[in-house]
Amino acid sequence: MNVKIIRSPTRKKTIQAKIAEGNLVVRVPLGMHPKAEEKMIEQMKQKFEKKQLKTRINKDHHLSRQFDRFNDKYFQNKLEVSSIKFVTNQDKRNGSCTPDNKTIRISHKLLNMPDWVLDYVIMHEMTHLVYPDHSKAFWKKVGEYKYAERARGFLIAKGMEDPDRNNENDL
Repeated sequence: MNVKIIRSPTRKKTIQAKIAEGNLVVRVPLGMHPKAEEKMIEQMKQKFEKKQLKTRINKDHHLSRQFDRFNDKYFQNKLEVSSIKFVTNQDKRNGSCTPDNKTIRISHKLLNMPDWVLDYVIMHEMTHLVYPDHSKAFWKKVGEYKYAERARGFLIAKGMEDPDRNNENDL
């Protein structure tokens, strides 16, 4: 991403950034220390890159299509979701589900994983729409996905899932 810096004598403390003609245009105070300026510009660049990534990865509606397939195969089309999307701000979790508002968020880090790992996380989060906990019934339903155990082991080996997290043996 190309960055165009505009040093403004009227700005005192804040910076502003926007995309214009394919460039990141950053307005900074004229007297800002070079190291502080560099740090702030890098933060703005990362913020805009994440925003562009989030838009790009959700464009093809892959998660919605997979939700529909799994809903048919495992849930007899009884589930409803108001949104299912990749997010770029989930660093400690692979996915999350909010049953009350029927939203599912999947970490963009799973884009680099085998499809069966992503599918496991989708199945896991979809199951939370029925069981908002990690009960025996929850894990039994997740286990209907034939690669659930393999995918969970893969994520544990990658350090992306806690091996001690609740499962049917923890109850």
